[in-house]
Amino acid sequence: MIDPSFEGRRAFILENTRLQAPPHTPELELHLADEITPIWKMTEEALAEIGLPPPFWAFAWAGGQALARYILDNPEVVAGKRVVDFASGSGIVGIAAMQAGAAHVLAADIDGFCGAALSLNVMANGVRVDFTDTNLLDAPAPAADVILAGDICYEKPMADAVMAWLSAARARGTTVLIGDPGRSYFPRSGLTKLAEYQVATTRELEDQEVKKTSVWTLPA
Repeated sequence: MIDPSFEGRRAFILENTRLQAPPHTPELELHLADEITPIWKMTEEALAEIGLPPPFWAFAWAGGQALARYILDNPEVVAGKRVVDFASGSGIVGIAAMQAGAAHVLAADIDGFCGAALSLNVMANGVRVDFTDTNLLDAPAPAADVILAGDICYEKPMADAVMAWLSAARARGTTVLIGDPGRSYFPRSGLTKLAEYQVATTRELEDQEVKKTSVWTLPA
């Protein structure tokens, strides 16, 4: 079993990933899994045996890469602002926001491993990002100028809950940006497209080697 302590999680991540630049954000380096790292070859059963939930934090998903790219290319969206990186995973979006000049970033993910991964990834990129594993959906969104959310529409109940939560935040004046590569449960109306990218990925994770991925905003 994995040592459940914070340091134990960090050690597991260091042993099973390698530091590398995601294809769409070469400015950043993250501890990620790929074909030559041990965790890539683990089956779902093997992960369960060692007490590890699906390691979403070990991959730079297409929606997060697109959203990070947009933020790096349009730093005025976050510069000097308070930002929440919702469902942060590896932390790629929050790290991009800090590099783009955000005043403060809170990364939030209910998987505690994300906190350990984030601690290593912010160190690699020379920024500071705070982390919480509190389920933010249980209350109104925390005070922030901008909420960033990548790859949030895998399952319908979660997609519906997150979109309602984000819409409520937008109604209170918070800017909301979402990165999505055409997930099945992503809403098809009520959003404005800001950018579209072709994001390199792998068939181990996706159904295509390049995913058309868009960044959207909730209009006022």
